[in-house]
Amino acid sequence: MKKCVFFVVFVCVLTVLVTACTDRKSAGSVPPVAGDSATADTLEQDIVEMPRGADELFDDFIFNFAVSRKLQQERISFPLTVKKGEKVEHLQKKQWKTEHFFMDQDYYTMIFDNREEMELTKDTAVSHVVIEKIYLDKETVKQYVFNRVNGKWMMQEMHVDAMYQNNNASFLQFYHRFASDPEFQIQSMNTTVEFTSPNPDDDFSNQTGEIVPEQWPSFKPSLIPVGFIYNIIYGQQYKDSDQKIFVIHGIANGFASEMTFRKIRGSWKLVKFTS
Repeated sequence: MKKCVFFVVFVCVLTVLVTACTDRKSAGSVPPVAGDSATADTLEQDIVEMPRGADELFDDFIFNFAVSRKLQQERISFPLTVKKGEKVEHLQKKQWKTEHFFMDQDYYTMIFDNREEMELTKDTAVSHVVIEKIYLDKETVKQYVFNRVNGKWMMQEMHVDAMYQNNNASFLQFYHRFASDPEFQIQSMNTTVEFTSPNPDDDFSNQTGEIVPEQWPSFKPSLIPVGFIYNIIYGQQYKDSDQKIFVIHGIANGFASEMTFRKIRGSWKLVKFTS
């Protein structure tokens, strides 16, 4: 009889403990991160005003702006001027659809002519920034133009143009084929290519060296975006440069990758990469 009573008590206690743990798990569950299907809607409900100091650096501003319908309604100059070639339209507030930019894909990309230009991303004096959404397959570029007005970042214009009119047209046409054609990737490599990648024998260090084109499939970066890419212009002038640095940054996941291309004898060649 004592054994039966003990068994009943044990089952009751176990049930209470399991229920309590389950409730704790539900209450403390980790919210979705950028890229999850529920993320955009969740953040749109949470961010009702721009955090203090977010207007100092464009990156701080855009990560809040990109996930909040309310902030976009407040920080877009309506009626918004939209230039499509020679055609000009004016978009009313009620016509605007929330644009999440690169937040849905967990990474964003940038193009620089040199490493000095990369410092512009940290420059609080920058007051004019353009985000380009580049549709490689359609050969079209959509530009979102931002200016800092009275200390606040505002989106003031949109431009839609053919890719051949872009300052990076030559490189973009090359990259389109490079990203989607594995054989062309090998053909587009320099005789030797410098690389930096994680050390397979040490999680806390990198390995550096050189590879020849035939080794590319074994060493290439895990992510080479295709279809469409983004570019953020913080002030890059994009003169007729023979070098392009294509940068990929993860959003809240620590991922970073670079590919450096140089125009050699009239053709773009990969000369260096990190993964």
